[in-house]
Amino acid sequence: MRFHIDEPVRWSDVDAAGVVYFGAFVRFFEVAEEELFRAAGVAYGVVFDRFDCWLPRVKYTCEFRAPARLGEMMHVTAGVSRLGDKSITLGFTIDRQDGQRVADCEIVLVCVDRQTWKGKPVPQGLRSALAPFMD
Repeated sequence: MRFHIDEPVRWSDVDAAGVVYFGAFVRFFEVAEEELFRAAGVAYGVVFDRFDCWLPRVKYTCEFRAPARLGEMMHVTAGVSRLGDKSITLGFTIDRQDGQRVADCEIVLVCVDRQTWKGKPVPQGLRSALAPFMD
């Protein structure tokens, strides 16, 4: 099951040409990621304390396919592409309302101990919560 949000392109997202600049896409992915975790019952406001871990990003890849412009509504989907032993790979797509694909993204999070920052297995509770959102 994939999760989705609809998010407008805002003034702060665009460059002088009036299109979303590459760095602004991070905001769309972050909002979708946060809402995905909330839908899974492990909102970021509690996930780190509940599971005593951090989830830093170690890989971010994005392919830009078409421009997005100020005021357009973006349909952003998010899902879990892979649940590794110590990592979570999230996959995202962004489409315009007309169905035109704007971008594809993959972000890899690693699970680390909050004190030592050393890798640790993704906690079973977090794994179970995210499992319904596997692609």
